[in-house]
Amino acid sequence: MEKHSLMGKGSKEESDIFAIHTASPFGRGEKLGIVADDLTGATTVGVLLAHSGMKTAAFFDTDCFARNTVDYPAMVVSSESRALPKAQAQQRVATAVRQLQQRGARYFTKRIDTTLRGGIGYEIDAMLELLAHDAVAVVVPAMPQSRRIVVGGYSIIDSVALSCTDVARDVRTPVTESWVPGLLAEQTRHQVGHVALTQVMKRGAWLRQALLDCYQAGLRVIVVDAITLDDVDAIAHAVVALNWNVLAVDPGPFTERLAACRHLMDETPYHQPQPLPRDTQRGSVMVVAGSATPVTQKQLQHLIAHDSRVCHIPVDAGLLVEGQDAAQSEIDRVVEQARHCVAQRQDALLVFESALTGRLLDLCEQEQRLHLAPGQAAGNINQGMGRIVKQMLDCAGSGIQGLYMTGGDTMVSILKALGASGIEMIDYVIPQTDMVRIVGGEYAGLICVGKGGLTGPEEIISTIIGRISQQVNHH
Repeated sequence: MEKHSLMGKGSKEESDIFAIHTASPFGRGEKLGIVADDLTGATTVGVLLAHSGMKTAAFFDTDCFARNTVDYPAMVVSSESRALPKAQAQQRVATAVRQLQQRGARYFTKRIDTTLRGGIGYEIDAMLELLAHDAVAVVVPAMPQSRRIVVGGYSIIDSVALSCTDVARDVRTPVTESWVPGLLAEQTRHQVGHVALTQVMKRGAWLRQALLDCYQAGLRVIVVDAITLDDVDAIAHAVVALNWNVLAVDPGPFTERLAACRHLMDETPYHQPQPLPRDTQRGSVMVVAGSATPVTQKQLQHLIAHDSRVCHIPVDAGLLVEGQDAAQSEIDRVVEQARHCVAQRQDALLVFESALTGRLLDLCEQEQRLHLAPGQAAGNINQGMGRIVKQMLDCAGSGIQGLYMTGGDTMVSILKALGASGIEMIDYVIPQTDMVRIVGGEYAGLICVGKGGLTGPEEIISTIIGRISQQVNHH
């Protein structure tokens, strides 16, 4: 069939048009650079790679990445750009790409949220601008393991069209278009193509030809349907077979499959250590709840009711919001009580929370009363929690074996308070609940687990604490 000449042993001229100028047929030793628009996204793609055996670290921002001196095969930088205006977002993304190039990144991904929030199109433009002239963005927004698929170009979230989900009403970054090619066409300066599911399901030569047709039509942004992980894998194999210079644009599965197809995985896949009996676990674990969602509250209540090791220390969020002397006094009180618990019991579970007990705060009202900037009340609470954790580690260091945090902003505040520049990914406990170790600072190597406020069953905190103990004792 004539089409095959474009798909494998084509002429030298054809290979020059479509080739990535690879140093070798296999990618071992070549680095992967990923730009995510927030830290949660960075950890999502990072943990997929780590689980498959690719050592991966995620960095909070470009400043933190610049300070890092440890080498990683996969590097994820958060640009924290999802809600930023176009020019500012593009500037941050460009800075991240340049840093990744300086660190030797050979392949690149623009990590996007499955709900397509933010300025994906103009962030793609910023990355393509800095990559080789023949680079093409292949957009695979599907994450089938989380019931996120794309069919006919439409993004479907758990059987609901994207624009009909709660994301359409997101305060900061609403998404009102479900058709991905149309959404991107409004944001990118490049023409957008689409490869339909019918071509993806035919696999092999048909899929490669569909991609080539888009490329030869001058399209540098190509959206590809996928409803299963096998579809995602087929797209990755097609792209690698074409030897294209590809900017992967996806939530994580496409990037992970591309890395596998390129033989970038140097290590064996992660294997979970054997569980330990509770009475053999040594060292305390700190549980810090920055999220006040009903899901988080139920999880905390379950832990407190069912585990005798719990030392429950409520934190007065109102005092943390006030800052200065009021906050420091509350921090000192909490730390003193926690130190007493650790002295009494070496396997204590220190639960710091402000959501179950005490007064419920209207943060907007508090900001008006205290003349704070919008968002500063929540920031003060998270900073206060970070100081509590740091003071506990400073005084009880070796007695603390790990740290569990719920709420993305809380996690970042705490890790920055500890002087961390990033996190090395280990594995996920459950999806959106990631186990990591701290990179940089005095507490580099400390095992942590971070979880969003809306995920997990009631008993998840007990599961997390067990996994932390397994990991610490395994190493």
